[in-house]
Amino acid sequence: MEKIKLNINGIETEVEQGCTILDAAKAIGIYIPTLCHLNLEGFEICNEVSSCRVCMVEVEGRPALVTACSEKCVPGMVVHTDSMRALNGRRTALELLLSNHPKDCLVCPKNLDCELQALAKHLNINHIDYVGETMNYPIDTTSCSLVKDPNKCIMCRRCETMCNEVQTVGVLSALGRGFNAVVAPAFHLDMADTSCTFCGQCVAVCPTAALTEKNEVQRVWRQLNDPSKHVIVQVAPAVRVAIGELFGMEPGTISTGKLVAALRRLGFDAVFDTDWAADLTIIEEASELIHRIQNDGVLPILTSCCPAWVNFIEHQFPDMLDIPSTCKSPQIMFGAMAKSYYASKMGLNANDICVISVMPCIAKKAEAARPELSKDENSNVDIVISTRELGKMLHEAGVDFKRLPDEDFDQLMGESTGASVIFGTTGGVIEAAVRTAYEWVTGETLENVEFTQLRGLEGIRTASVQMGDITLNIGIAHGLGHARELLEGVRAGKYDLHAIEIMACPGGCIGGGGQPYHHGDVEILRKRQEALYQEDRNKQLRMSHQNPMIQKLYEEYLGEPYGELAHDLLHTKYIAKERI
Repeated sequence: MEKIKLNINGIETEVEQGCTILDAAKAIGIYIPTLCHLNLEGFEICNEVSSCRVCMVEVEGRPALVTACSEKCVPGMVVHTDSMRALNGRRTALELLLSNHPKDCLVCPKNLDCELQALAKHLNINHIDYVGETMNYPIDTTSCSLVKDPNKCIMCRRCETMCNEVQTVGVLSALGRGFNAVVAPAFHLDMADTSCTFCGQCVAVCPTAALTEKNEVQRVWRQLNDPSKHVIVQVAPAVRVAIGELFGMEPGTISTGKLVAALRRLGFDAVFDTDWAADLTIIEEASELIHRIQNDGVLPILTSCCPAWVNFIEHQFPDMLDIPSTCKSPQIMFGAMAKSYYASKMGLNANDICVISVMPCIAKKAEAARPELSKDENSNVDIVISTRELGKMLHEAGVDFKRLPDEDFDQLMGESTGASVIFGTTGGVIEAAVRTAYEWVTGETLENVEFTQLRGLEGIRTASVQMGDITLNIGIAHGLGHARELLEGVRAGKYDLHAIEIMACPGGCIGGGGQPYHHGDVEILRKRQEALYQEDRNKQLRMSHQNPMIQKLYEEYLGEPYGELAHDLLHTKYIAKERI
Protein backbone atom coordinates (compact mmCIF):
# COMPACT_ATOMS: atom_id res chain seq x y z
CA MET A 1 0.00 0.00 0.00
CA GLU A 2 1.17 3.52 -0.79
CA LYS A 3 2.94 5.42 1.99
CA ILE A 4 2.37 9.09 2.79
CA LYS A 5 4.28 11.57 4.96
CA LEU A 6 2.84 13.94 7.56
CA ASN A 7 3.94 15.91 10.61
CA ILE A 8 2.48 15.38 14.10
CA ASN A 9 3.63 17.73 16.87
CA GLY A 10 6.79 18.51 14.91
CA ILE A 11 7.62 14.86 14.28
CA GLU A 12 7.87 13.71 10.68
CA THR A 13 6.28 10.31 10.18
CA GLU A 14 5.31 7.99 7.36
CA VAL A 15 2.11 5.93 7.38
CA GLU A 16 0.03 3.88 5.00
CA GLN A 17 -2.58 5.78 3.02
CA GLY A 18 -5.98 5.49 4.71
CA CYS A 19 -4.49 5.54 8.21
CA THR A 20 -6.28 7.75 10.75
CA ILE A 21 -4.55 10.51 12.69
CA LEU A 22 -5.20 8.50 15.87
CA ASP A 23 -3.35 5.45 14.53
CA ALA A 24 -0.53 7.57 13.13
CA ALA A 25 -0.04 9.32 16.48
CA LYS A 26 -0.14 6.02 18.35
CA ALA A 27 2.55 4.59 16.07
CA ILE A 28 5.02 7.29 17.18
CA GLY A 29 4.03 7.20 20.85
CA ILE A 30 1.76 10.25 20.97
CA TYR A 31 -1.30 9.77 23.18
CA ILE A 32 -4.67 11.10 22.04
CA PRO A 33 -7.55 10.34 24.45
CA THR A 34 -10.65 8.56 23.16
CA LEU A 35 -13.94 7.27 24.54
CA CYS A 36 -16.09 6.13 21.63
CA HIS A 37 -13.26 4.65 19.56
CA LEU A 38 -13.10 0.84 19.56
CA ASN A 39 -10.90 -1.10 17.15
CA LEU A 40 -11.62 -4.83 17.26
CA GLU A 41 -8.59 -6.66 15.92
CA GLY A 42 -9.41 -9.87 14.11
CA PHE A 43 -13.00 -8.77 13.40
CA GLU A 44 -12.11 -5.95 10.97
CA ILE A 45 -14.62 -3.75 12.76
CA CYS A 46 -13.97 -0.27 14.07
CA ASN A 47 -16.42 1.94 15.96
CA GLU A 48 -15.96 5.24 14.12
CA VAL A 49 -19.05 7.20 15.14
CA SER A 50 -16.84 10.03 16.46
CA SER A 51 -19.55 10.89 18.95
CA CYS A 52 -17.57 11.69 22.11
CA ARG A 53 -15.37 14.39 20.47
CA VAL A 54 -12.60 14.00 23.07
CA CYS A 55 -9.97 13.03 20.47
CA MET A 56 -10.14 16.39 18.65
CA VAL A 57 -6.89 17.72 17.21
CA GLU A 58 -5.86 20.76 15.20
CA VAL A 59 -4.86 20.42 11.55
CA GLU A 60 -3.12 23.42 9.99
CA GLY A 61 -5.24 25.02 7.30
CA ARG A 62 -8.50 23.56 8.62
CA PRO A 63 -11.06 26.02 10.07
CA ALA A 64 -12.36 23.58 12.70
CA LEU A 65 -10.91 20.90 14.92
CA VAL A 66 -11.14 17.34 13.60
CA THR A 67 -11.68 13.98 15.30
CA ALA A 68 -8.45 11.98 15.23
CA CYS A 69 -10.25 8.64 15.36
CA SER A 70 -11.96 9.13 12.00
CA GLU A 71 -9.92 11.76 10.14
CA LYS A 72 -7.70 10.14 7.49
CA CYS A 73 -4.13 11.26 7.02
CA VAL A 74 -3.25 13.06 3.77
CA PRO A 75 0.18 13.86 2.34
CA GLY A 76 1.82 16.91 3.90
CA MET A 77 -0.73 17.15 6.75
CA VAL A 78 0.50 19.08 9.79
CA VAL A 79 -1.25 18.02 13.00
CA HIS A 80 -1.13 19.49 16.50
CA THR A 81 -2.50 17.24 19.24
CA ASP A 82 -1.26 19.42 22.10
CA SER A 83 -2.26 22.94 21.06
CA MET A 84 -4.40 24.99 23.44
CA ARG A 85 -7.17 24.96 20.86
CA ALA A 86 -7.19 21.15 20.78
CA LEU A 87 -6.93 20.84 24.57
CA ASN A 88 -9.79 23.30 25.14
CA GLY A 89 -11.93 21.46 22.61
CA ARG A 90 -11.36 18.18 24.43
CA ARG A 91 -12.05 19.69 27.83
CA THR A 92 -15.29 21.27 26.61
CA ALA A 93 -16.50 18.01 25.09
CA LEU A 94 -15.68 16.09 28.25
CA GLU A 95 -17.24 18.67 30.56
CA LEU A 96 -20.47 18.49 28.54
CA LEU A 97 -20.52 14.71 28.93
CA LEU A 98 -19.85 15.02 32.67
CA SER A 99 -22.58 17.64 33.10
CA ASN A 100 -25.20 15.04 32.13
CA HIS A 101 -23.59 12.19 34.08
CA PRO A 102 -24.52 10.99 37.59
CA LYS A 103 -22.10 12.11 40.30
CA ASP A 104 -22.18 8.86 42.30
CA CYS A 105 -18.64 7.77 41.47
CA LEU A 106 -17.88 6.56 45.02
CA VAL A 107 -20.58 3.87 44.87
CA CYS A 108 -20.53 3.25 41.12
CA PRO A 109 -19.79 -0.34 39.97
CA LYS A 110 -17.05 1.02 37.69
CA ASN A 111 -15.41 3.30 40.27
CA LEU A 112 -11.65 3.46 39.49
CA ASP A 113 -12.30 1.27 36.43
CA CYS A 114 -14.26 3.87 34.46
CA GLU A 115 -12.74 5.35 31.30
CA LEU A 116 -14.77 8.55 31.68
CA GLN A 117 -13.51 8.99 35.24
CA ALA A 118 -9.92 8.27 34.20
CA LEU A 119 -10.11 10.78 31.36
CA ALA A 120 -11.51 13.47 33.66
CA LYS A 121 -8.46 12.95 35.86
CA HIS A 122 -6.12 12.97 32.86
CA LEU A 123 -7.53 16.31 31.67
CA ASN A 124 -7.47 17.68 35.22
CA ILE A 125 -11.19 18.42 35.29
CA ASN A 126 -12.26 19.08 38.87
CA HIS A 127 -15.06 21.55 38.22
CA ILE A 128 -17.97 21.51 35.75
CA ASP A 129 -19.30 24.87 34.57
CA TYR A 130 -22.31 23.44 32.75
CA VAL A 131 -25.14 22.89 35.20
CA GLY A 132 -28.71 21.98 34.33
CA GLU A 133 -31.17 19.17 33.78
CA THR A 134 -29.86 15.59 33.54
CA MET A 135 -31.30 12.41 32.08
CA ASN A 136 -33.60 10.41 34.33
CA TYR A 137 -34.24 6.99 32.83
CA PRO A 138 -35.27 3.96 34.93
CA ILE A 139 -32.49 1.47 35.63
CA ASP A 140 -33.13 -1.94 34.06
CA THR A 141 -32.42 -4.82 36.46
CA THR A 142 -34.79 -7.32 34.82
CA SER A 143 -32.17 -9.77 33.57
CA CYS A 144 -30.22 -12.20 35.71
CA SER A 145 -26.96 -11.26 33.98
CA LEU A 146 -26.60 -7.53 33.50
CA VAL A 147 -27.80 -4.13 34.67
CA LYS A 148 -28.49 -1.31 32.21
CA ASP A 149 -28.31 2.24 33.55
CA PRO A 150 -29.12 4.60 30.65
CA ASN A 151 -28.30 7.62 32.81
CA LYS A 152 -24.62 6.69 32.56
CA CYS A 153 -24.73 6.22 28.78
CA ILE A 154 -22.43 8.68 26.98
CA MET A 155 -23.61 7.62 23.50
CA CYS A 156 -20.21 6.22 22.57
CA ARG A 157 -22.17 3.39 20.88
CA ARG A 158 -19.47 0.80 21.48
CA CYS A 159 -22.10 -1.59 22.85
CA GLU A 160 -24.18 -1.04 19.73
CA THR A 161 -21.21 -1.97 17.53
CA MET A 162 -20.56 -5.13 19.55
CA CYS A 163 -24.23 -6.17 19.63
CA ASN A 164 -25.02 -5.45 15.98
CA GLU A 165 -21.81 -5.87 14.00
CA VAL A 166 -19.71 -8.33 16.00
CA GLN A 167 -22.38 -10.47 17.66
CA THR A 168 -25.19 -9.74 15.13
CA VAL A 169 -27.79 -10.01 17.90
CA GLY A 170 -29.30 -6.62 17.09
CA VAL A 171 -30.76 -5.74 20.48
CA LEU A 172 -29.11 -2.36 21.09
CA SER A 173 -29.45 0.79 18.98
CA ALA A 174 -29.48 4.55 19.34
CA LEU A 175 -32.87 5.92 20.42
CA GLY A 176 -34.11 9.47 20.65
CA ARG A 177 -32.48 12.73 19.66
CA GLY A 178 -30.55 15.49 21.32
CA PHE A 179 -30.64 15.57 25.09
CA ASN A 180 -32.71 12.37 25.35
CA ALA A 181 -30.51 10.30 23.02
CA VAL A 182 -29.49 6.96 24.52
CA VAL A 183 -28.51 3.45 23.44
CA ALA A 184 -31.17 0.91 24.38
CA PRO A 185 -33.41 -1.84 22.97
CA ALA A 186 -36.19 -0.77 20.62
CA PHE A 187 -39.12 0.92 22.39
CA HIS A 188 -36.98 0.89 25.57
CA LEU A 189 -37.88 -2.75 26.18
CA ASP A 190 -36.42 -4.39 29.26
CA MET A 191 -33.38 -6.51 28.45
CA ALA A 192 -35.14 -9.61 29.78
CA ASP A 193 -37.87 -9.14 27.15
CA THR A 194 -35.49 -9.02 24.17
CA SER A 195 -33.41 -11.56 22.22
CA CYS A 196 -30.33 -10.61 24.24
CA THR A 197 -28.00 -13.61 24.64
CA PHE A 198 -26.38 -12.06 27.75
CA CYS A 199 -22.95 -12.76 26.25
CA GLY A 200 -21.74 -9.64 28.07
CA GLN A 201 -19.66 -8.27 25.22
CA CYS A 202 -21.54 -4.98 25.53
CA VAL A 203 -20.51 -4.90 29.19
CA ALA A 204 -16.91 -5.70 28.24
CA VAL A 205 -16.62 -2.62 26.00
CA CYS A 206 -18.77 -0.07 27.86
CA PRO A 207 -16.46 2.73 29.09
CA THR A 208 -18.78 3.69 31.95
CA ALA A 209 -21.29 1.84 34.13
CA ALA A 210 -24.14 2.14 31.64
CA LEU A 211 -23.81 -1.64 31.31
CA THR A 212 -22.45 -3.82 34.10
CA GLU A 213 -22.84 -7.40 35.27
CA LYS A 214 -25.47 -8.03 37.93
CA ASN A 215 -23.39 -8.04 41.10
CA GLU A 216 -23.97 -11.06 43.34
CA VAL A 217 -21.09 -10.51 45.77
CA GLN A 218 -23.26 -9.65 48.76
CA ARG A 219 -25.39 -12.77 48.21
CA VAL A 220 -22.23 -14.88 48.31
CA TRP A 221 -21.08 -13.23 51.54
CA ARG A 222 -24.47 -13.94 53.12
CA GLN A 223 -24.23 -17.62 52.16
CA LEU A 224 -20.69 -17.89 53.51
CA ASN A 225 -21.89 -16.45 56.83
CA ASP A 226 -24.91 -18.76 57.10
CA PRO A 227 -23.95 -21.65 59.42
CA SER A 228 -26.83 -23.78 58.13
CA LYS A 229 -25.34 -23.84 54.61
CA HIS A 230 -22.58 -26.05 53.24
CA VAL A 231 -21.11 -23.65 50.69
CA ILE A 232 -18.95 -25.03 47.90
CA VAL A 233 -17.40 -23.27 44.93
CA GLN A 234 -16.39 -24.28 41.41
CA VAL A 235 -13.92 -22.38 39.22
CA ALA A 236 -14.02 -22.36 35.40
CA PRO A 237 -10.81 -22.99 33.42
CA ALA A 238 -10.53 -19.50 31.87
CA VAL A 239 -10.58 -17.81 35.29
CA ARG A 240 -7.18 -19.18 36.32
CA VAL A 241 -5.34 -17.51 33.43
CA ALA A 242 -6.97 -14.09 33.82
CA ILE A 243 -7.66 -13.32 37.48
CA GLY A 244 -4.02 -12.44 38.13
CA GLU A 245 -4.48 -9.36 35.93
CA LEU A 246 -6.69 -7.89 38.67
CA PHE A 247 -3.68 -8.03 41.00
CA GLY A 248 -1.04 -6.61 38.69
CA MET A 249 0.12 -9.91 37.21
CA GLU A 250 0.87 -10.38 33.52
CA PRO A 251 -1.96 -11.60 31.24
CA GLY A 252 -1.73 -15.35 30.85
CA THR A 253 -0.22 -15.96 34.27
CA ILE A 254 -1.38 -19.39 35.44
CA SER A 255 -2.80 -18.81 38.94
CA THR A 256 -4.55 -22.12 39.62
CA GLY A 257 -2.94 -22.87 42.99
CA LYS A 258 -3.24 -19.31 44.27
CA LEU A 259 -6.87 -19.22 43.18
CA VAL A 260 -7.64 -22.31 45.27
CA ALA A 261 -5.86 -20.81 48.27
CA ALA A 262 -7.71 -17.52 47.84
CA LEU A 263 -11.13 -19.20 47.80
CA ARG A 264 -10.27 -21.10 50.98
CA ARG A 265 -9.34 -17.79 52.63
CA LEU A 266 -12.85 -16.53 51.84
CA GLY A 267 -14.35 -19.40 53.84
CA PHE A 268 -15.76 -21.87 51.32
CA ASP A 269 -16.37 -25.35 52.79
CA ALA A 270 -14.90 -26.99 49.68
CA VAL A 271 -13.14 -25.69 46.58
CA PHE A 272 -13.68 -27.65 43.37
CA ASP A 273 -12.68 -27.40 39.74
CA THR A 274 -15.19 -26.97 36.93
CA ASP A 275 -12.60 -28.84 34.86
CA TRP A 276 -13.78 -32.03 36.60
CA ALA A 277 -17.24 -31.39 35.19
CA ALA A 278 -15.71 -30.53 31.82
CA ASP A 279 -14.20 -34.02 31.74
CA LEU A 280 -17.66 -35.36 32.61
CA THR A 281 -19.16 -33.29 29.79
CA ILE A 282 -16.71 -34.81 27.31
CA ILE A 283 -17.67 -38.36 28.32
CA GLU A 284 -21.33 -37.58 27.64
CA GLU A 285 -20.69 -35.46 24.54
CA ALA A 286 -18.27 -37.92 22.92
CA SER A 287 -20.76 -40.71 23.65
CA GLU A 288 -23.53 -38.70 22.01
CA LEU A 289 -21.35 -37.92 18.97
CA ILE A 290 -20.46 -41.60 18.49
CA HIS A 291 -24.11 -42.61 19.02
CA ARG A 292 -25.26 -40.19 16.33
CA ILE A 293 -22.58 -41.34 13.87
CA GLN A 294 -23.26 -45.04 14.41
CA ASN A 295 -27.06 -44.71 14.42
CA ASP A 296 -27.55 -42.27 11.54
CA GLY A 297 -28.49 -39.50 13.96
CA VAL A 298 -28.70 -35.80 13.20
CA LEU A 299 -25.38 -34.32 12.13
CA PRO A 300 -23.58 -32.07 12.62
CA ILE A 301 -23.65 -32.13 16.40
CA LEU A 302 -23.03 -28.77 18.05
CA THR A 303 -21.36 -28.43 21.43
CA SER A 304 -23.65 -26.78 23.96
CA CYS A 305 -21.29 -25.56 26.69
CA CYS A 306 -21.76 -21.84 26.04
CA PRO A 307 -25.08 -20.47 27.38
CA ALA A 308 -24.92 -17.30 25.27
CA TRP A 309 -24.83 -19.24 22.02
CA VAL A 310 -27.61 -21.50 23.32
CA ASN A 311 -29.70 -18.34 23.76
CA PHE A 312 -28.59 -17.26 20.28
CA ILE A 313 -29.67 -20.42 18.51
CA GLU A 314 -32.98 -20.55 20.39
CA HIS A 315 -33.84 -17.01 19.24
CA GLN A 316 -32.11 -16.81 15.85
CA PHE A 317 -32.14 -20.40 14.50
CA PRO A 318 -35.12 -22.18 16.11
CA ASP A 319 -35.37 -24.49 13.10
CA MET A 320 -31.97 -26.00 13.98
CA LEU A 321 -32.60 -27.01 17.61
CA ASP A 322 -32.19 -30.71 16.78
CA ILE A 323 -28.49 -30.13 16.07
CA PRO A 324 -27.07 -29.05 19.47
CA SER A 325 -25.80 -31.69 21.85
CA THR A 326 -28.26 -32.26 24.66
CA CYS A 327 -25.44 -32.19 27.22
CA LYS A 328 -25.70 -29.58 29.92
CA SER A 329 -22.72 -27.26 30.34
CA PRO A 330 -19.91 -28.21 32.77
CA GLN A 331 -21.20 -25.57 35.22
CA ILE A 332 -24.63 -27.16 35.40
CA MET A 333 -23.29 -30.73 35.36
CA PHE A 334 -21.14 -29.84 38.35
CA GLY A 335 -24.17 -28.46 40.20
CA ALA A 336 -26.24 -31.53 39.37
CA MET A 337 -23.52 -33.83 40.71
CA ALA A 338 -22.93 -31.64 43.77
CA LYS A 339 -26.56 -31.92 44.81
CA SER A 340 -26.83 -35.65 44.14
CA TYR A 341 -23.55 -37.59 44.07
CA TYR A 342 -21.58 -35.26 46.38
CA ALA A 343 -24.52 -34.88 48.76
CA SER A 344 -24.88 -38.66 49.10
CA LYS A 345 -21.13 -39.18 49.61
CA MET A 346 -20.96 -36.45 52.26
CA GLY A 347 -24.23 -37.34 53.97
CA LEU A 348 -25.73 -33.94 53.23
CA ASN A 349 -29.21 -32.80 52.27
CA ALA A 350 -29.16 -31.26 48.79
CA ASN A 351 -31.19 -28.31 50.07
CA ASP A 352 -28.41 -27.49 52.54
CA ILE A 353 -25.74 -27.28 49.83
CA CYS A 354 -25.12 -23.92 48.21
CA VAL A 355 -23.20 -24.12 44.92
CA ILE A 356 -21.31 -20.98 43.92
CA SER A 357 -19.74 -20.68 40.45
CA VAL A 358 -16.85 -18.43 39.47
CA MET A 359 -17.23 -17.95 35.73
CA PRO A 360 -15.63 -15.82 32.99
CA CYS A 361 -19.10 -15.32 31.52
CA ILE A 362 -22.11 -13.32 32.73
CA ALA A 363 -24.46 -15.48 30.61
CA LYS A 364 -23.76 -18.21 33.17
CA LYS A 365 -25.86 -16.17 35.63
CA ALA A 366 -28.89 -16.44 33.34
CA GLU A 367 -28.10 -20.08 32.60
CA ALA A 368 -28.20 -21.00 36.29
CA ALA A 369 -31.70 -19.50 36.50
CA ARG A 370 -33.16 -21.52 33.60
CA PRO A 371 -35.99 -23.68 35.06
CA GLU A 372 -35.19 -26.67 32.84
CA LEU A 373 -31.72 -26.79 34.46
CA SER A 374 -33.15 -27.26 37.94
CA LYS A 375 -33.97 -30.54 39.67
CA ASP A 376 -37.14 -30.82 41.77
CA GLU A 377 -37.34 -26.99 41.83
CA ASN A 378 -33.86 -26.88 43.37
CA SER A 379 -31.36 -24.95 41.25
CA ASN A 380 -28.28 -26.93 40.33
CA VAL A 381 -26.21 -23.75 40.72
CA ASP A 382 -27.33 -21.18 43.28
CA ILE A 383 -25.15 -18.13 42.58
CA VAL A 384 -22.77 -17.21 39.77
CA ILE A 385 -20.10 -14.54 40.08
CA SER A 386 -17.70 -13.34 37.40
CA THR A 387 -13.91 -13.25 37.52
CA ARG A 388 -14.18 -9.51 38.18
CA GLU A 389 -16.61 -10.04 41.06
CA LEU A 390 -14.28 -12.57 42.68
CA GLY A 391 -11.45 -10.07 42.35
CA LYS A 392 -13.55 -7.51 44.21
CA MET A 393 -14.29 -10.01 46.98
CA LEU A 394 -10.60 -10.78 47.41
CA HIS A 395 -9.72 -7.08 47.52
CA GLU A 396 -12.50 -6.51 50.04
CA ALA A 397 -11.21 -9.34 52.25
CA GLY A 398 -7.65 -8.04 52.04
CA VAL A 399 -6.33 -11.22 50.41
CA ASP A 400 -2.78 -10.68 49.11
CA PHE A 401 -3.27 -12.82 46.00
CA LYS A 402 0.27 -12.62 44.62
CA ARG A 403 1.80 -13.89 47.89
CA LEU A 404 -0.55 -16.83 48.40
CA PRO A 405 0.91 -20.35 48.36
CA ASP A 406 -0.23 -22.80 45.71
CA GLU A 407 -2.88 -25.21 47.01
CA ASP A 408 -4.76 -28.12 45.41
CA PHE A 409 -8.48 -28.46 44.75
CA ASP A 410 -10.50 -30.66 47.08
CA GLN A 411 -10.97 -34.16 45.79
CA LEU A 412 -14.02 -36.17 44.73
CA MET A 413 -14.86 -33.39 42.24
CA GLY A 414 -11.48 -31.70 41.90
CA GLU A 415 -9.40 -34.04 39.75
CA SER A 416 -9.14 -33.05 36.08
CA THR A 417 -7.21 -33.70 32.87
CA GLY A 418 -5.56 -31.44 30.35
CA ALA A 419 -8.50 -31.89 28.00
CA SER A 420 -10.79 -30.06 30.39
CA VAL A 421 -8.45 -27.08 30.81
CA ILE A 422 -8.61 -26.12 27.13
CA PHE A 423 -12.40 -25.76 27.39
CA GLY A 424 -11.61 -22.12 28.13
CA THR A 425 -10.54 -21.23 24.59
CA THR A 426 -12.08 -21.42 21.15
CA GLY A 427 -11.51 -24.88 19.69
CA GLY A 428 -10.79 -26.42 23.08
CA VAL A 429 -14.10 -28.20 23.67
CA ILE A 430 -14.10 -29.97 20.32
CA GLU A 431 -10.41 -30.88 20.66
CA ALA A 432 -11.11 -32.43 24.05
CA ALA A 433 -14.03 -34.39 22.60
CA VAL A 434 -11.95 -35.62 19.67
CA ARG A 435 -9.22 -36.90 22.00
CA THR A 436 -11.69 -39.22 23.72
CA ALA A 437 -13.75 -40.09 20.64
CA TYR A 438 -10.59 -41.10 18.77
CA GLU A 439 -9.60 -43.76 21.31
CA TRP A 440 -13.17 -45.00 21.72
CA VAL A 441 -13.79 -45.32 17.97
CA THR A 442 -10.43 -46.78 16.95
CA GLY A 443 -9.57 -48.75 20.08
CA GLU A 444 -6.03 -47.42 19.61
CA THR A 445 -3.87 -45.30 21.91
CA LEU A 446 -3.68 -41.68 20.80
CA GLU A 447 0.03 -40.87 20.84
CA ASN A 448 -0.20 -37.15 20.00
CA VAL A 449 -3.16 -35.60 21.81
CA GLU A 450 -2.68 -32.09 20.39
CA PHE A 451 -4.91 -31.44 17.38
CA THR A 452 -3.28 -28.18 16.36
CA GLN A 453 -5.46 -27.92 13.23
CA LEU A 454 -8.34 -27.08 15.57
CA ARG A 455 -6.51 -24.19 17.24
CA GLY A 456 -6.20 -20.50 16.43
CA LEU A 457 -8.12 -17.24 16.67
CA GLU A 458 -9.60 -17.06 13.17
CA GLY A 459 -13.32 -16.36 13.41
CA ILE A 460 -14.34 -19.48 11.45
CA ARG A 461 -12.12 -22.53 11.09
CA THR A 462 -12.70 -25.94 9.52
CA ALA A 463 -10.53 -29.04 9.82
CA SER A 464 -10.67 -32.80 9.39
CA VAL A 465 -9.59 -35.48 11.85
CA GLN A 466 -9.05 -39.07 10.77
CA MET A 467 -10.39 -41.62 13.28
CA GLY A 468 -9.78 -45.07 11.82
CA ASP A 469 -12.10 -45.40 8.83
CA ILE A 470 -14.02 -42.25 9.78
CA THR A 471 -13.07 -38.78 8.55
CA LEU A 472 -14.53 -36.31 11.04
CA ASN A 473 -15.15 -32.88 9.51
CA ILE A 474 -15.20 -30.16 12.17
CA GLY A 475 -16.28 -26.52 12.14
CA ILE A 476 -15.34 -23.95 14.79
CA ALA A 477 -16.61 -20.41 15.29
CA HIS A 478 -16.15 -17.82 18.02
CA GLY A 479 -18.04 -14.57 18.21
CA LEU A 480 -21.75 -14.79 17.41
CA GLY A 481 -21.38 -13.00 14.08
CA HIS A 482 -19.08 -15.77 12.93
CA ALA A 483 -21.45 -18.32 14.46
CA ARG A 484 -24.29 -16.88 12.37
CA GLU A 485 -22.19 -17.14 9.22
CA LEU A 486 -21.28 -20.76 9.99
CA LEU A 487 -24.84 -21.81 10.87
CA GLU A 488 -26.26 -20.15 7.77
CA GLY A 489 -23.62 -22.02 5.77
CA VAL A 490 -24.68 -25.32 7.35
CA ARG A 491 -28.33 -24.56 6.64
CA ALA A 492 -27.52 -23.75 2.99
CA GLY A 493 -25.42 -26.88 2.53
CA LYS A 494 -22.18 -24.93 2.17
CA TYR A 495 -20.43 -26.99 4.84
CA ASP A 496 -20.27 -30.78 5.17
CA LEU A 497 -19.59 -31.12 8.88
CA HIS A 498 -20.01 -33.80 11.54
CA ALA A 499 -19.29 -31.66 14.60
CA ILE A 500 -19.29 -27.94 15.36
CA GLU A 501 -18.04 -25.92 18.29
CA ILE A 502 -19.40 -22.43 18.86
CA MET A 503 -18.37 -19.98 21.55
CA ALA A 504 -20.17 -16.66 21.84
CA CYS A 505 -17.25 -14.53 22.96
CA PRO A 506 -14.20 -13.54 20.90
CA GLY A 507 -11.49 -16.04 21.81
CA GLY A 508 -13.97 -18.18 23.71
CA CYS A 509 -14.24 -18.04 27.50
CA ILE A 510 -10.84 -16.34 27.79
CA GLY A 511 -12.58 -13.28 26.31
CA GLY A 512 -15.78 -13.73 28.29
CA GLY A 513 -17.95 -10.82 29.36
CA GLY A 514 -17.02 -11.37 33.03
CA GLN A 515 -13.24 -11.43 32.56
CA PRO A 516 -10.83 -8.57 33.39
CA TYR A 517 -11.30 -5.93 30.71
CA HIS A 518 -8.96 -6.48 27.74
CA HIS A 519 -10.10 -3.37 25.79
CA GLY A 520 -10.00 -5.16 22.43
CA ASP A 521 -6.34 -6.14 22.79
CA VAL A 522 -6.11 -9.50 21.01
CA GLU A 523 -2.59 -10.02 22.38
CA ILE A 524 -4.08 -10.40 25.87
CA LEU A 525 -6.40 -13.10 24.53
CA ARG A 526 -3.45 -14.86 22.88
CA LYS A 527 -1.54 -14.92 26.16
CA ARG A 528 -4.54 -16.34 28.04
CA GLN A 529 -5.02 -18.94 25.32
CA GLU A 530 -1.39 -20.07 25.35
CA ALA A 531 -1.51 -20.31 29.16
CA LEU A 532 -4.41 -22.78 28.91
CA TYR A 533 -2.49 -24.89 26.40
CA GLN A 534 0.52 -24.80 28.72
CA GLU A 535 -1.65 -25.89 31.65
CA ASP A 536 -2.84 -28.78 29.45
CA ARG A 537 0.76 -29.79 28.75
CA ASN A 538 1.54 -29.66 32.46
CA LYS A 539 -1.09 -32.31 33.22
CA GLN A 540 -0.11 -35.95 33.60
CA LEU A 541 -3.47 -37.07 32.18
CA ARG A 542 -4.64 -35.28 29.06
CA MET A 543 -7.79 -37.13 27.98
CA SER A 544 -11.09 -36.88 29.82
CA HIS A 545 -11.85 -40.60 29.92
CA GLN A 546 -8.57 -41.13 31.82
CA ASN A 547 -9.82 -39.11 34.82
CA PRO A 548 -9.99 -41.61 37.73
CA MET A 549 -12.57 -39.50 39.58
CA ILE A 550 -14.86 -39.54 36.53
CA GLN A 551 -14.40 -43.29 36.18
CA LYS A 552 -15.30 -43.65 39.86
CA LEU A 553 -18.40 -41.48 39.37
CA TYR A 554 -19.76 -43.81 36.67
CA GLU A 555 -18.85 -46.95 38.62
CA GLU A 556 -20.43 -45.78 41.89
CA TYR A 557 -23.31 -43.64 40.73
CA LEU A 558 -24.13 -42.93 37.09
CA GLY A 559 -23.67 -46.33 35.52
CA GLU A 560 -23.15 -46.26 31.76
CA PRO A 561 -22.18 -43.07 29.91
CA TYR A 562 -25.16 -41.68 28.00
CA GLY A 563 -27.34 -44.02 30.09
CA GLU A 564 -30.69 -43.47 31.79
CA LEU A 565 -29.45 -41.76 34.97
CA ALA A 566 -26.92 -39.71 33.00
CA HIS A 567 -29.73 -38.51 30.73
CA ASP A 568 -31.85 -37.55 33.72
CA LEU A 569 -29.11 -35.55 35.45
CA LEU A 570 -26.74 -34.39 32.70
CA HIS A 571 -28.84 -33.70 29.61
CA THR A 572 -31.36 -31.01 28.75
CA LYS A 573 -33.61 -29.68 25.97
CA TYR A 574 -33.86 -26.43 24.05
CA ILE A 575 -36.81 -24.12 23.53
CA ALA A 576 -37.60 -22.17 20.36
CA LYS A 577 -37.98 -18.49 21.22
CA GLU A 578 -39.25 -15.45 19.39
CA ARG A 579 -36.72 -13.04 17.94
CA ILE A 580 -37.31 -9.67 19.64
